[in-house]
Amino acid sequence: QVQLVESGGGLVQAGGSLRLSCAASGTFFRFDNMAWYRQTPGKERELAASITSGGVTNYADSVKGRFTMSRDSGKTTVYLQMNSLKPEDTAVYYCNVKYWKTGGIYSYSWGQGTQVTVSS
Repeated sequence: QVQLVESGGGLVQAGGSLRLSCAASGTFFRFDNMAWYRQTPGKERELAASITSGGVTNYADSVKGRFTMSRDSGKTTVYLQMNSLKPEDTAVYYCNVKYWKTGGIYSYSWGQGTQVTVSS
């Protein structure tokens, strides 16, 4: 079981910046992809950014050039640097990880979510 704890959300004016963190802990063999999703009321959760075990990042078109996903050297904490924020970035942001257990079984975990609100 892997637990994810997110932090760094808050209220910011349009054009401002926030940095989200997601720290993973628990029992696992190794991590695979880690990702940040976001969700607004009445809409499906959407992928904002992801990073592979090899460090390759991928971004939704709506955040490309403004958001940067990174991770620490231990590969158990990921970050989402969000610059030039827009009101449409307002959402609950969730951290997600795909991880492998011993025996070749994989599973997913979600964080509890952190609210990001961008005022115009």
